[in-house]
Amino acid sequence: MKIINVAGARPNFMKIAPLMDSFRSQAGIESMLVHTGQHYDEKMSDLFFRELGIPEPDVNLGVGSGSHAVQTAAIMQAFEPVLLEHKPHAVLVVGDVNSTIACGLVTAKLGIKLIHVEAGLRSFDRSMPEEINRVLTDAIGDLLFCSEQSGVDNLRQEGVAEDKIHLVGNVMIDTLLRHRGKAETSRILHSLGLSNGAYAVTTLHRPSNVDDVATLRGVMGALEEIGREMPVIFPIHPRTRQRLASFGIQTNHAQIRLIDPLGYLDFLKLISAARVVLTDSGGIQEETTILKVPCLTLRNNTERPVTVAVGSNQLVGSEPASILKAYRHLQNHPGRSSATPPLWDGHAAERIVRIIQEKL
Repeated sequence: MKIINVAGARPNFMKIAPLMDSFRSQAGIESMLVHTGQHYDEKMSDLFFRELGIPEPDVNLGVGSGSHAVQTAAIMQAFEPVLLEHKPHAVLVVGDVNSTIACGLVTAKLGIKLIHVEAGLRSFDRSMPEEINRVLTDAIGDLLFCSEQSGVDNLRQEGVAEDKIHLVGNVMIDTLLRHRGKAETSRILHSLGLSNGAYAVTTLHRPSNVDDVATLRGVMGALEEIGREMPVIFPIHPRTRQRLASFGIQTNHAQIRLIDPLGYLDFLKLISAARVVLTDSGGIQEETTILKVPCLTLRNNTERPVTVAVGSNQLVGSEPASILKAYRHLQNHPGRSSATPPLWDGHAAERIVRIIQEKL
């Protein structure tokens, strides 16, 4: 059985790594990797592949950036010949980026089985491009693997056939648990002059937060207030850096430290030793849950509600007053306990591969 695995953006690498490893250990499965190049930074891409033990892609489409329409169409055009040449039994896509839906559409229209890992997650906010990608990919998928119970519930409510839906746990957590020990040896705290538990980390990239000047200015103002009490380390997304410059928003506060994006191991070490993480990322909500680091999500919704349910994550929106109120509460009530979601145990990829063997 031949399976083509698709990775398109940096968050995909953490999800695809344990799957590729599990496929390699199974006789009778030929596993290929296609890198669409949706988000491609040669240095960072190579670093992630090396750190996570991902084999070199069998095919690199090198699509690059563009508008949603341009990028999605370019991926579809480039991916179709790959399927026609290699004739896989199934295609596996992960997450919710443009590569996910683009490759999913090509796969479904050629009558090839489509597997979606991280299925069923819903923010119920159709203004998010990722929500559109999630909903459409699940609608055409043949095997849908869910990381949390909300995904199962959402798919059932959407009328998806029960035999397509499987609760398997979280492949991102497989990667985190596998590399946590190695990340502990990172020298990133020493390089940045940080002490364990004495700083905050923030990431910011969603259009709702960075494309509106008033919103971005307000968030940066809240970070400056936090910076009066502790360093705020900000590995900055290129989109966010560009917006700060174009809006003329200055970050003069000495404690707000904008740094280039980090490799996986350095970033894992950075957030694991933080006092608090402020983010609009989905994956970081999950990682902080396992690391037992308080997370303030700068959004009004999340497609990962289990992180809120277990007590590790709070939705605080992007209003400065709300961000600072939640931050102050954390400062006054340290040591909050949180639970671990079911099946977030490091074995999700093994379950997925086992079910694929049974079903296909």
